[in-house]
Amino acid sequence: MRPRTVGAWLVWGAVTFFLVHLAGVIGSVLVNSFGRRWFDTWLPQGWTTQWYASAWTEFGLLDVLVVTLEVALLVVAISVLVGVPASYVLARRSFPGRRLVYLLFLLPILMPPITYGIPLATVLYKYGFAGHLAGVVLANLVPSIPFVILTMTPFIEQIDQSVERAARMCGARTWQIFVRILAPLLVPGILAASILVLVRTVGMFELTFLTAGPDSQTLVVALYYSMSAAGIRAQQSVDAMAVLYTSSMLVLLVIALRFVNPTQLVARVKEEPD
Repeated sequence: MRPRTVGAWLVWGAVTFFLVHLAGVIGSVLVNSFGRRWFDTWLPQGWTTQWYASAWTEFGLLDVLVVTLEVALLVVAISVLVGVPASYVLARRSFPGRRLVYLLFLLPILMPPITYGIPLATVLYKYGFAGHLAGVVLANLVPSIPFVILTMTPFIEQIDQSVERAARMCGARTWQIFVRILAPLLVPGILAASILVLVRTVGMFELTFLTAGPDSQTLVVALYYSMSAAGIRAQQSVDAMAVLYTSSMLVLLVIALRFVNPTQLVARVKEEPD
């Protein structure tokens, strides 16, 4: 009993240490984005919002936000159109190699994006897609479609197959069953998958960085270039841009948690019929 208590204190201590340092980093960036001057004092010597206006004009955030929205919406739409039918096949059909196919779909989620991002970007550059909006969308589809499949498969497995059998007995075809019967039942799952893909796409750095051009940078890539590009920039403007990015991600995460139950994303083992 004694080692377990010591272990629990160590775990809580490590968690507290991490949270305190995380809050310190976020807090310093947030405070600096509103500060006029901040040298050798606990707080800035003055407060202003001019750095947000400066970041908006200097980094062209309006165009960046438009590109981010275009990429995210295109990725969400294509991922749902491709991933939902694929998840239906995996949930309803039994065929040789089904587990292998499912594993192949999961590989882009399990592997770090940089491991397949470099060869993927090489192929996209070879065929002229990279450096443009199309290349960014295609690169982000690689992990997004499997993510939709992983999310939607448990939703489809929860729907009683007797509903589909009854519709077939009444003469409905497969596409009619899918559009008129399954689609309304799958709206919560589609909404959950769409929001999660949206969050993932906005926050995806590696694949977007490797395939984006000057006119196809999303917010996270533009933030990286604002810190690493040549020239002299006020750190407060960069921090203001970081605050905008963090705020947008927090809003998306809150929306995702509002509509998505994380327990629904855990694949359930189908019970054998009695």
